[in-house]
Amino acid sequence: VGLAEITLREAIDQGAKTMVIGIANVGGFISDAWIPTILEALESGLDVASGLHARLAEIEEVATLAARLGRQLHDVRHPTQKFEPGVGDARSGKRVLMVGTDCDVGKMFTGLSIEREMRRRGLDVDFRATGQTGILIAGEGVSIDAVVSDFVSGAAESLSPNNHLQHWDVIEGQGCLQHPAYAAVTLGLIHGSQPDAIVLCHAADRRALYGFPNYPTLSFECCIEDNLAAARLTNPAVECAGLSVNTSMLDEEERVEYLARQSEEVGLPCVDPVATGVDPLVDRLEQIA
Repeated sequence: VGLAEITLREAIDQGAKTMVIGIANVGGFISDAWIPTILEALESGLDVASGLHARLAEIEEVATLAARLGRQLHDVRHPTQKFEPGVGDARSGKRVLMVGTDCDVGKMFTGLSIEREMRRRGLDVDFRATGQTGILIAGEGVSIDAVVSDFVSGAAESLSPNNHLQHWDVIEGQGCLQHPAYAAVTLGLIHGSQPDAIVLCHAADRRALYGFPNYPTLSFECCIEDNLAAARLTNPAVECAGLSVNTSMLDEEERVEYLARQSEEVGLPCVDPVATGVDPLVDRLEQIA
């Protein structure tokens, strides 16, 4: 994104208040090699935030220094509130949930893009973050994959509560319903979100699940129907609003042809939120409303 690599001191001079550990490694651990930089940030006057499974507050030297200096440690992946199991009761307001053909296919970016376009149109809307990066962007939310499984649907219900009839909650998706490792968090999020609409997200060059080469990605039609079938448990009227595809690996001509072909095949809008924007998706969501 063209950001310069700068020192902690330069960041502070430019107004930084918090150092974010902006990495998502397998296992979510905090490397011993990072500790000196974390301590330096605290000593320089910065708070520190992390979205990893490992907790900053459980690293003794980090916690001790932060307490002595009065700095804040933000372990944003770990909810501080308690949740009840989901109840599945109908809620007022409108909800759209991002789902995916795989992990890491642009669900968060698509949701943020839809929220921004809805705001531009003057609609009443909130982005509901369900992962650590979304929480850092939105300033609030629940990292769903850190919630005990029995309470995932309840956490999702609390994230998008009753609202007035024309209010939209744009809910960040997690995982993939067809994923052998992460389908469970997706299913709980679907049931608790009680979506009126889903948007299916994909990466145009994704042929197999990321890191799972023996599991091919399934067709859009299959993924749409599987997600709708799951969502009908708590909202029988749910619809698919369309497709959002990362086509950054295609040239302009290929992108135009690809999006048009996929739209024709599934009979729904198909966009790249970076290259084309999300207007057709929001148009359809307004029709659902």
